[in-house]
Amino acid sequence: QLQLVESGGGLVQPGGSLRLSCAASGFNLAYYAIGWFRQVPGKEREGVSCISSSGGTTNYADSVKGRFTISKDNSKNTVFLQMNYLKREDTAIYYCAQITACLLPRPMEAHYWGQGTQVTVSS
Repeated sequence: QLQLVESGGGLVQPGGSLRLSCAASGFNLAYYAIGWFRQVPGKEREGVSCISSSGGTTNYADSVKGRFTISKDNSKNTVFLQMNYLKREDTAIYYCAQITACLLPRPMEAHYWGQGTQVTVSS
């Protein structure tokens, strides 16, 4: 059964860091692109970052460029999102998804989603 499970969210002060994980099961991440998205209640879900199947292509939304880094460890079948210099406006539920292609800033077609992990940036 194909599954994506996010973890690593939590409460952090502005300027702090978190590392999110997206663990895949039922499929091999080496053959699929993965995207990170986030959503605030009342707003549309937005793409944050993505990584190609090979890991050779990574893209970021302008709002997180220079602060977030996406990576993958195929041996662990896991994608990571390192988030540094967090801002209050980064507060959201973060989701990972299997995507057709890493196309940010263009919209990305997602096929399977994780359940999400809450990130709250507050003092």
